[in-house]
Amino acid sequence: MGTTVNREAVRERMKQDGIEFILVQFVDIHGSVKVKQVPVHCFDDVVDDGAGFAGAAVWGVGQGPHSHDLMARADLDTYQRLPWKPNVALFSSNLFVDTEPHPYCPRVNLVRMLRLFEAEGYTLNCGFEPEHFLVTRTSDGGIKIWDPLGIDTLAKPCYDFKGMSQAMDYLQDIIRFGNQMGFDIYQSDHEDANGQYEINFGWTNGLHAADRLTHFRMMTSQVASKYGCIATYMAKPFNDKTGSGAHLHFHVADAGSGKNLFPAENGDPDWKGLGLSKLGLHYVGGLLKHIRAITAVASPTVNCYRRIQSGEFVFSSSSGYTWTPAFASYGDNNRTQLYRCPSPNRFEDRSISAAVNPYLLAAVHIGAGLDGIRNQIDPGDPCIGINVYEMSYDERRERGMTLLPQSLFEAIEELEKDDVVKAALGPIADEYVRLKRAEWSDFMRHQVTPWEIGRYLTML
Repeated sequence: MGTTVNREAVRERMKQDGIEFILVQFVDIHGSVKVKQVPVHCFDDVVDDGAGFAGAAVWGVGQGPHSHDLMARADLDTYQRLPWKPNVALFSSNLFVDTEPHPYCPRVNLVRMLRLFEAEGYTLNCGFEPEHFLVTRTSDGGIKIWDPLGIDTLAKPCYDFKGMSQAMDYLQDIIRFGNQMGFDIYQSDHEDANGQYEINFGWTNGLHAADRLTHFRMMTSQVASKYGCIATYMAKPFNDKTGSGAHLHFHVADAGSGKNLFPAENGDPDWKGLGLSKLGLHYVGGLLKHIRAITAVASPTVNCYRRIQSGEFVFSSSSGYTWTPAFASYGDNNRTQLYRCPSPNRFEDRSISAAVNPYLLAAVHIGAGLDGIRNQIDPGDPCIGINVYEMSYDERRERGMTLLPQSLFEAIEELEKDDVVKAALGPIADEYVRLKRAEWSDFMRHQVTPWEIGRYLTML
């Protein structure tokens, strides 16, 4: 997973592109982007030594104020000219401390897991579908959807022409800029909630898919401000509207040839009736086995669990559905599944929150899936032609469907018990658990809600 692009070729490209400044970028444990800006004449410095950061000023990198500097070394393979700031080049970076890769760096950890997967003969290819809201602040400190024409008011606004039309310039900007940055964006639409939009990316390897989502968030934050709004990846910003996901389409490929290993070969028995190879089904079996721990990473904030609702609450008050799976299932081209199989060449993971750190998610995905391959974990019978939302609890139990954690606290409890998922995070696991426990404790100390007052004040 090392740098393959020739340094002098990148230097010449920057000269041709008129680059004056370089942003050296990494993410913290939450997936938040951190950068330093350096003049282009410092290019060799940020490749060889890296841009220096004080680790104690960054969440979750395992450092205190006494620690040696984090050095963010630019990955030459990730060169991007920023279309909205064309004199600036962007490089993703890996963190080093004292010339050694820093194991608390989410990108370094994902590289480790991809190399481990490659040693077994495999690679993970995937692409995210980030949903997000455009919002504005209100005078009382709250938020409302960005709706400058006052027309995005339908109860079922998904794919609505008028709702999308007022955001068309914004969407065209991010598609144009994203494709200039090599994202291979091929679709955009108005999503299920008022003020919500989705973008579809092309396929790439797991590392660059995580880079793409990170850079996409950076880009949308800047383009949205041009239109007087905020692009938010908060999972559930509105009580009465569908939450935002970052659906992940994925398959496992042969590390040498690049061949997709999910479709069954000609003549192979169709084990589960989905046209999938046993390897593909075992990979999904591993994901299902570890899904409750994975959820702590896939849905990393307190707010995310307002999106993962069970029972009768799978119905929302706007369009009718949350579109978020609360139970661990897999099956055919059916959006009530957690792992949907649109065709034998891939699965879609529909559980992932828009707030996800994509580097950590891809790492635990590989760890759980590899456990499934190594131990030939049977995923059980698929749900074919079944509306999982409408199944009773007893039916789900009979099928062995696991309910996803319903709070961050519950998910972290599951993560702590799962050695496979923790191993995929390396030393980040303990830091992650510590920070997420603190986040939950902080939430529980927050003010009592009006709902609690209304429900409990005179109950007894």
